Amino acid sequence: MAETLDETDILILKTLQKNAKLTTKELADAVHLTPTPVFERQKRLERQGYIKKYVAILDPEKMGQGLLVFCKVKLKQINHEIADAFTRRILRIPEVTECYNTSGAYDYLLKVRARDMKQYQEFILNKLGDIDTVGSIESTFVMSEVKQNYGINI
Repeated sequence: MAETLDETDILILKTLQKNAKLTTKELADAVHLTPTPVFERQKRLERQGYIKKYVAILDPEKMGQGLLVFCKVKLKQINHEIADAFTRRILRIPEVTECYNTSGAYDYLLKVRARDMKQYQEFILNKLGDIDTVGSIESTFVMSEVKQNYGINI
């Protein structure tokens, strides 16, 4: 079982969520410690799985992926085998940036990035459409992103 986080651990995590590119010295200055204990704490937080990975967040518009769509998928029927096969397929589709198994009217919620409507249509027809267990799809097109926070509230 992971140990309880203290105030310094939480401050380190909050600071890294805002800017994971900080050097150990910069992080130490931000949390009012010396670099060595901050380095050790950060490594422990990584080992314990509190920090899963570090990523660069790219601008979708500049990368030619400005269309954001939430795609709700209902399977024709569902069991472990069908769900596992569906998720294995989804993991191989680069346009799908996030996938959630959900309750309610739909089985999965996909976050999809595409260059434009034509590319999204190709995604629907040639990728999701090729999965024979898909029963229905509902697409919601994002007109503007109001809030996007990659961190969690701690």
